[in-house]
Amino acid sequence: MPFDRVGFIMDFEQDTLDEEQIVEGFQHMIDDGSVWHLQGVYGRAAKRFIEAGYCRPATNGKDVS
Repeated sequence: MPFDRVGFIMDFEQDTLDEEQIVEGFQHMIDDGSVWHLQGVYGRAAKRFIEAGYCRPATNGKDVS
């Protein structure tokens, strides 16, 4: 099943996701590069997740953090 970016963002904003779901969702958005085109809070959170080791940088050249 493809990643539902809009659904993830809505659930994230409503604080209905557990830690694993948040990390997984951010990793999807890091991998496809979309996180860097959203509101700043998403990019900053992605950078923190990468720096803390929860997520990894994109390996496909889409990491513009």
